[in-house]
Amino acid sequence: MKKKTTVLIEGMSCAACSRGVERSVSKVDGVLNVTVNLTTNSAAVVYENKQCNLSDIEAAVVRAGFKVVKNQADANENAAKNEKMSKVNLIIALIFSIPLFVISMGHMMGISLPDAISPDTYPVRFALIQLVLVIPVLIAGRKFFINGTRAVFHKNPNMDTLVAMGSSSAFIYSIVMTAKIIADNNGHSHHLYYESAGMIITFILIGKMLEAISKKRTTDAVGKLRSLIPDTTEVMRNSEKMTVKTAEIQIGDIFTVVPGSAVAADGKVISGNTSVDESMITGESMPVSKKTGDTVFGGTINKNGTVEVEVTATYGETVLSQIIRSVEDAGASKAPIATLADKISGIFVPTVFGIAVLSAVIWAFTGKDFSFCLNVFISVLVIACPCALGLATPTAIMVATGRGAQNGILFKGGEPLEALSKADTVVFDKTGTLTKGDPQVTDILPVGISEKELLKYCASAEKNSEHLLGEAIVKKYNGEYFDVTDFEALSGLGLRATVNGKLVFIGNRELMSKNCIDEKVTEKIGVPLSDEGKTVVYISIDGDFAGAIAIADVLKDDAAETVKLLNSLGVETVMLTGDNKKTANAIAKIAGIKTVFAEVLPRDKQNVIIDLQKQGKKVCMVGDGINDAPALVSADVGVAVASGTDVAVESADVVLMNSETTSLYKAIRLSQKTLRKIKQNLFWAFAYNTVGIPIAAGLLYALGGNLLDPMFAAAAMSLSSVTVVTNSLLLRRYKL
Repeated sequence: MKKKTTVLIEGMSCAACSRGVERSVSKVDGVLNVTVNLTTNSAAVVYENKQCNLSDIEAAVVRAGFKVVKNQADANENAAKNEKMSKVNLIIALIFSIPLFVISMGHMMGISLPDAISPDTYPVRFALIQLVLVIPVLIAGRKFFINGTRAVFHKNPNMDTLVAMGSSSAFIYSIVMTAKIIADNNGHSHHLYYESAGMIITFILIGKMLEAISKKRTTDAVGKLRSLIPDTTEVMRNSEKMTVKTAEIQIGDIFTVVPGSAVAADGKVISGNTSVDESMITGESMPVSKKTGDTVFGGTINKNGTVEVEVTATYGETVLSQIIRSVEDAGASKAPIATLADKISGIFVPTVFGIAVLSAVIWAFTGKDFSFCLNVFISVLVIACPCALGLATPTAIMVATGRGAQNGILFKGGEPLEALSKADTVVFDKTGTLTKGDPQVTDILPVGISEKELLKYCASAEKNSEHLLGEAIVKKYNGEYFDVTDFEALSGLGLRATVNGKLVFIGNRELMSKNCIDEKVTEKIGVPLSDEGKTVVYISIDGDFAGAIAIADVLKDDAAETVKLLNSLGVETVMLTGDNKKTANAIAKIAGIKTVFAEVLPRDKQNVIIDLQKQGKKVCMVGDGINDAPALVSADVGVAVASGTDVAVESADVVLMNSETTSLYKAIRLSQKTLRKIKQNLFWAFAYNTVGIPIAAGLLYALGGNLLDPMFAAAAMSLSSVTVVTNSLLLRRYKL
């Protein structure tokens, strides 16, 4: 049996780390798929529970050189501690690295040192002061040395390895030079690299702090969703009022929601009336009226009335919890476009080390001294850290899925995000997707009687009917009813009843014909309506034809606009329905859809999707019913309307939580925008390393320019990661 779990991981810092975890976990027998997310520091693992268990997976994470965190609370606590420690380490690094930089490099900026610490007058003092200043900085950056060394022993060198190697190389070389200065008091003071060893650490710490702040903002949407639920709730349980943690609410508990407060859990209103702001779940801005029997959702905000609610779903199973899980799962998944970055990151660190060594050796052969070659070696190691590669995809996906969730659009992963952006054909189911799924009276055509009176006779006769057409007529009428006796349902025809003392027949043309109503009369009034895809109900009163009422499942208010918007993107729109051709073509014409597949059996819907794909089309299927599930699964990306069946919602890759069909257009635009961001991020990550490594290796120097200093290489490396994350965060400003 397949199972899915999410493992929280501590200690990852770059793409090489996440690739190492994936490689280690994937070697476990029974693991079918593993995806590591550097943004959320987690691994989503699908495994066969008969072959392995969670302990085996966690052991593989440890073998890769990282720690496993047991639960989200511990992860949050550890993150808070690490954030506090990182701030302290950065402050220490800044306090000591700034004077270190001024003492060692001040002469380049026109700053003259006091004679007491001049390298020319007191070289030993000059060297020892730098040694004293750099040691606290190295201690502040100790995690790079610890993690980097551990990664080597686990055969998974990473960013920390490169930083540790670069900084320690500069420090060790400087120690050797300091020993020579002490030994013979000579001019080796100009061959010290303490400032490089210290500034590398300081710049990386600054970059990591900025990166952490930016990464935290990518998960803001999830944090805001979590904050909607109150920590505790007062409930009635077994006729006793008690305050419980919201996470411990049970099905059957009853709680009261006062104006302005949040609904604690999904439930059914058992008393009271109110209106509720459901925008955080559906994205719809207008409050929704609620009365006894209606459903309310945890996290929504009660606007005016006080209502009592009976719990129907526990904390982890509420709609809001499912939305949060969907966003987190999406962030933990990868779009196919990220595959290239993954493959490169797996071999990146050893390759960079090889380039660093080769560059130093080549310069040595050209006659450059050891100091020059060491400078090149350190710069290449530091500038090439693959942080930006690891952050390029997950940050964009996390921001996009969070942005979507705030607008009632749920993406179930990075793959649907990418697939939706490439869709060139959208196939709509009709009923409940393009239409409201609720028959409504569209036309009232009285003959020899007023419109109001015709409707009153019909509604009076139909008020006890369970037929959908009868319900539509009753819903349309608003007033007092006539007395009704002798009601009789006529199978396949309609009904007969005595209404207000008069004999009334309500039904189809055949029923009218059987009761001596001229077929030409019903044909003249009914055929034009039928041609529009409407169902026509005919009425006779005491043997006289009284008129007709047309009923139809009408198009959603924004459906035609959605089709027009999709066409503006170059997307072809198609209708796929089991309804009759006349009705389907009528609805399609109003919506602006030119291609219609009508009278399609449920089992054949999937075949239509497959045939379109064989024509080379990237198909997005939009549906809401059980019979849509196979088609949703077969499409390149399946989109379900949340008001539809659970089967359809489970089968889909994207879920639209509100009733607006324009949400589909918004989802496609968001996915296209996200894919562009991912491409931009990957471009900058690759371009940065493509340009940065040759410069660090001394290309500009060979062409007559300057040699890159290791500390500036560290600053540039940190800037690349922050740039990628900041670029992803721009999606938060994108207006849907």
